[in-house]
Amino acid sequence: MPEMSQKTWWVVVATLLLACVFLGYQVMDSNQTIGSLRGDNSELSLAKDQLLLDLEKMRFSYDTLETENSMMLAELAAQQERIDGLITKVNNGYWEVARAKKESETLRSIMKGYIATIDSVNQLNLALLDENLAMKEQIEAVSEENADLVERQENMEDMLEAGQTLQVAEFLATGVRVLSSGRQRDTDRADRCDMLRVCFSILENRIAPVGEKTLHLRITNDQGEVLADEQGGTERSASRTIDYARERLDACIFYSPEEAVGGLTLTAGTYVVDILEGTTVVGTTDLILR
Repeated sequence: MPEMSQKTWWVVVATLLLACVFLGYQVMDSNQTIGSLRGDNSELSLAKDQLLLDLEKMRFSYDTLETENSMMLAELAAQQERIDGLITKVNNGYWEVARAKKESETLRSIMKGYIATIDSVNQLNLALLDENLAMKEQIEAVSEENADLVERQENMEDMLEAGQTLQVAEFLATGVRVLSSGRQRDTDRADRCDMLRVCFSILENRIAPVGEKTLHLRITNDQGEVLADEQGGTERSASRTIDYARERLDACIFYSPEEAVGGLTLTAGTYVVDILEGTTVVGTTDLILR
């Protein structure tokens, strides 16, 4: 092989040097590209992990939301399904991180709206609860007041009824002997007593009803036995009907033991004499026969 000229040699050397420089530059550029790609992958992985963490936190936040509204519960469940679906897509690499992050921000904005709505509803419920409690207290107060009024009315009615009852004064029971001439003479001897005379004064009463009133005479002996009336009844001994006009009225009721069923004989002892209006005792006294 013929020897190269010096000029040719230098051309070859220069070419080789240029080739080495170019190859070195390409290697350096490739290394930088690989490093950049590795950095991008690292940042992408970090962004993905952060996004998944945010989605999990958002999912937990949805779990903590409480409401009794059935429609809102359904909407919350639908949003949770969207979050679960987004988590699955990010994990499987179906969605770009940037796109998934945008969807995550949309879901977060929706969640904030739900939180505000639920908070408003809860505040309203608390206000309604307070209002209901206040209303209940008012109703209880009114009920108690009505009960007091009813009791007062009943007391007033009882007082009125008691006030309408006749009052008796100057109550006197006496044994009477009927002479052959028909004249009557007072006596305290049981063996000479033909009848008993009970006289009294009915006092003025401006609130008592006017009209006919039946007063009953009840005479009880030492043994606690009520002297029977003409029909043989033992609830009362005799009765009399008077015409009452709210003014003082003097009256007497007579009891004849002979006119009682089977006839009675008065014996010595102490007799309790009561005057009744209906079943109410309006006057009482004792009669002693010897």
